[in-house]
Amino acid sequence: MKRPVVFVHGLWIHAASWEPWRELFAAEGYETHAPGWPGDAASPEETRADPSAMADVGVDRITAAYADVIAGLAVPPIVVGHSFGGLIAEKLLDEGRATAAIVISPAPLKGIRVLPPAQLRSSFPVLSRPRNRHRAVALTPPQFAYAFGNALDRDESDELYRRYAIPGPGRPLFETATAAFTRHAATAVDTGRADRGPLLLMAAGRDHTVPATVVRAAHRLYSASPADTEITTYPDRGHSAPFDHGWRVLADDGLDWLTRRGL
Repeated sequence: MKRPVVFVHGLWIHAASWEPWRELFAAEGYETHAPGWPGDAASPEETRADPSAMADVGVDRITAAYADVIAGLAVPPIVVGHSFGGLIAEKLLDEGRATAAIVISPAPLKGIRVLPPAQLRSSFPVLSRPRNRHRAVALTPPQFAYAFGNALDRDESDELYRRYAIPGPGRPLFETATAAFTRHAATAVDTGRADRGPLLLMAAGRDHTVPATVVRAAHRLYSASPADTEITTYPDRGHSAPFDHGWRVLADDGLDWLTRRGL
């Protein structure tokens, strides 16, 4: 078996979305894990039925939950994360808990100042109501189609919504929105560290939730470090890229990147 791989899902998506990746990576000899966030139930249906346990769950608590999973592994894993899961993966890499990380459209870390209108619109269902900071909030199918499925036909977007969409805690979005004004922000990462493992950032050119400009801004912050950092962009993909019909392209590229680094 190769080094273990821990997959971290993003806001509004259940961990079941990683199943194709887990099967592919397992076939390549990796031990795989895809735990949910604190409060997630075992299936999307169960989570939708009672999302109350995830209310008020923030970035630090999510990071700590994955750190606990990693503590039970024999060696530090590779971490693969999407959206807020990408930010969690960056934090785990920064803390020395991961040997490498692949992050797909990672949520903005502290220090990123670009705020594209599409990103603001995608977050509006949560940020428009301050009380949502302490609640679990679900997207409607049209909101999901804008935030995740804008690069897909509507039938595929609706099917992905049915299969994987779950309510998500509002707190992480508020933590991102206020990071610039918070001294010890939960979204802070030491991007200048020289002793961290390799990092691959994947950006989607049509992403509304984490536009490619945001991922490029993260890459610029990481350029202060001599550590191995790479960015690749998929011009015609949206925020659903890791779990829609084209997921295999990203997964194969991630495997190739790991192979080139002997991981």
